[in-house]
Amino acid sequence: MTEVTGAPADVLHTLFQSDQGGHEQVVLCQDRASGLKAVIAIHSTALGPALGGTRFYPYETEAEAVADALNLARGMSYKNAMAGLDHGGGKAVIIGDPEQIKSEELLLAYGRFVASLGGRYVTACDVGTYVADMDVVSRACRWTTGRSPENGGAGDSSVLTAFGVYQGMRASAQHLWGDPSLRGRKVGIAGVGKVGHHLVEHLVSEGAEVVITDVREDSVRRILDRHAGTEGAVVTSVADTDALIRVDGLDIYAPCALGGALNDDTVPALTAKIVCGAANNQLEHPGVEKDLADRGILYAPDYVVNAGGVIQVADELHGFDFERCKAKASKIYDTTLAIFARAKTDGIPPAAAADRIAEQLMAQARAAKA
Repeated sequence: MTEVTGAPADVLHTLFQSDQGGHEQVVLCQDRASGLKAVIAIHSTALGPALGGTRFYPYETEAEAVADALNLARGMSYKNAMAGLDHGGGKAVIIGDPEQIKSEELLLAYGRFVASLGGRYVTACDVGTYVADMDVVSRACRWTTGRSPENGGAGDSSVLTAFGVYQGMRASAQHLWGDPSLRGRKVGIAGVGKVGHHLVEHLVSEGAEVVITDVREDSVRRILDRHAGTEGAVVTSVADTDALIRVDGLDIYAPCALGGALNDDTVPALTAKIVCGAANNQLEHPGVEKDLADRGILYAPDYVVNAGGVIQVADELHGFDFERCKAKASKIYDTTLAIFARAKTDGIPPAAAADRIAEQLMAQARAAKA
């Protein structure tokens, strides 16, 4: 899925003319009293109301924020389709440093904007927003999920996001090595925050060797301290992602921070044979998926393997049941294998195969409504 650069002309071209566009609606939101500036992008409601998180991030420009919302919303359409959900794709971004401007007033103002869409968009957590924030947003908008259990919600969706990525890793191992076990495999995780630290636990429990890095030193230290005395656990760290992708003997690389991790600089340097991580929009531009395939690196499409969280928040809308959600997230293993099989049959990279399947599902839904 192509990303736009953030220039205003590119944004408009993507919206109205590009094959990468086709968004149904984009809403620019501003509340001067609270300092809110936000973008809500609805890519598709073919399968149902758009569902996607709210990212709170200090974008350098408003155009960059719009571009990110467009890219993320489109990704959610594909993710929700591949997860088998009755939801289309949407995403919202709030512009600014959450540590500086986030407030109850701002979140309530944002909730009112989401509510004004009348259910076409259902919001949840993303980078920079948390369960407590969704509790506040929900006071102004009933189309809010990712709330705390105390407020009728499912709580932290990163738990099942990590579980789904773990299932994607197992499927990748099965496809490449004929065995889903990750015992003894060396896995590098870039980003051990909300999702990454849960992923570490799954891998350690299975007996994998884990190498981590994060821009936040305290996040790395927390993981290392936790496993310092754990028998059989091998968890080490490197200085940065640039060092991580070059680790000797790395079997799997898991980008779990922001997007664009796979690009013209990182792909040639990768030592791993599998890429499977939680970050959204990992492919920086079209063609990267082919570069990975040409190097013999198996790529598990990000929006497929990181769908555990959206499965959880979607279930919350119907009365949350963790075991039911975990069972659905377990199917990410089978879905990932099906994508690899389709890629082999069609002679295309897995990312292109996943796109084809998702597009077929959305086209079938639109035809059924016609």
